[in-house]
Amino acid sequence: MSRLRRPLAVLAALLASGGLAACGNHHDETAKIQHIEGEGFYLSLGELKYQVQGSRQLNPDDVQDKALLAGVPAAEQDLDDDELWFGVFMQVENESEEPLRPASDIEIIDTQEDVFKPVELEQSNPFAYRPEDPIEGGHIAPIPDTPAFNTANQGSLMLFKLTLDAIDNRPLELKMESSTTDQTGIIDLDV
Repeated sequence: MSRLRRPLAVLAALLASGGLAACGNHHDETAKIQHIEGEGFYLSLGELKYQVQGSRQLNPDDVQDKALLAGVPAAEQDLDDDELWFGVFMQVENESEEPLRPASDIEIIDTQEDVFKPVELEQSNPFAYRPEDPIEGGHIAPIPDTPAFNTANQGSLMLFKLTLDAIDNRPLELKMESSTTDQTGIIDLDV
């Protein structure tokens, strides 16, 4: 191989491997534990496909965030000095022909193994993730043309009270137990 062809061949191989690595986050959909490294990728648990549309800290003094925080039960409304509101916006697609309930056993885990459960929002909150509501076959939740779908994230809100230490102990993992299979899904949150 000539001196010029060898560096070009190496460059072509590097570009090809980098291109393949950036194609997406593929996983074995039949594995008992599904782990997705980042938001925006699909996580399949049985016939339900989950996608975190975004996650972020919520500010109760912001007009838009105030609407998202509506329906927090009275016992949960106060934050300690070391706590903050954190929202995860999820879209779930039912690929079956039957109505299926999305995962209800959900938590955030930080690198110190601290576990945070979502705050159950009252029915008055139109943005809330509702695992008790089945998703019709061939449909997504949130349903198009609803308040949750019409947000910038196009996802249903899961609300958490996180500690400031948890934000420092990243990456945070969103862990969910499938409601239809014996699988566990883990999505790394982009905080």
